[in-house]
Amino acid sequence: MLLCIDCGNTNTVFSVWDGNRFLTTLRTSTAYQRTADQYFVWFSTLMQHHGFKIDISEVIISSTVPRVVFNLRVLTDRYFNTRPLVVGKPECRLPVDVRVDAGTAVGPDRLANTVAGHDLHGGDLIIVDFGTATNFDVVDSDGAYIGGVIAPGVNLSLEALHQAAAALPHVDVTQPEKVIGTNTVACMQSGVFWGYVGLINGIVDKIKQERGRPMKVVATGGLAPLFEQGNARFDVFEDNLTMHGLTVIHAFNKEE
Repeated sequence: MLLCIDCGNTNTVFSVWDGNRFLTTLRTSTAYQRTADQYFVWFSTLMQHHGFKIDISEVIISSTVPRVVFNLRVLTDRYFNTRPLVVGKPECRLPVDVRVDAGTAVGPDRLANTVAGHDLHGGDLIIVDFGTATNFDVVDSDGAYIGGVIAPGVNLSLEALHQAAAALPHVDVTQPEKVIGTNTVACMQSGVFWGYVGLINGIVDKIKQERGRPMKVVATGGLAPLFEQGNARFDVFEDNLTMHGLTVIHAFNKEE
């Protein structure tokens, strides 16, 4: 079985792929101090809890946190007796081109999303990924990654607002009943929710205008369904987009 690992700035996700479907998806906080042994104890315990046999033969990793990759490499070598494929490294080939300025490093999660989006929906895409940052990735008609937009993530914005203004509390991200809030929490929720709906729609419209052609908008990430309720301009939601991209990249590298 293939173990797909997506390490983001906030969370690290392990998904087990049996060749046809994901058997399980496990999530932990990202911490570069976590050792290979700690990863394995956490992973094996939850696999056993869900009734799955640990039969990992291959591993692919996407990580936006370079310091975590070393311990993940040790994990795969020590416990699965395999060398992982790491997206973004020279030995990991991509089934699509990357057409950006010379010397620009593109996040491996954005590459995986591009590959997955093209595999599932073809070209001319805008992929909106809600993570620590809110990424807008633009996929050309032939599937190439051609750039995008990086905006602050929703939770990051809320945390910055709380830290910068001591009188403002922590609040949950939710759609408020009214735009005009009548208390502090409602005001903050309205500002964040409708502010991000406006940000999403405004950037999507600008990208479409600049590209001058119809484009499908694919949303992914935990908060995407929430903003869809506010009429954010999404055409489709893909829950496992990054993980699907990792399976496609892995299969491409295994082709003779």
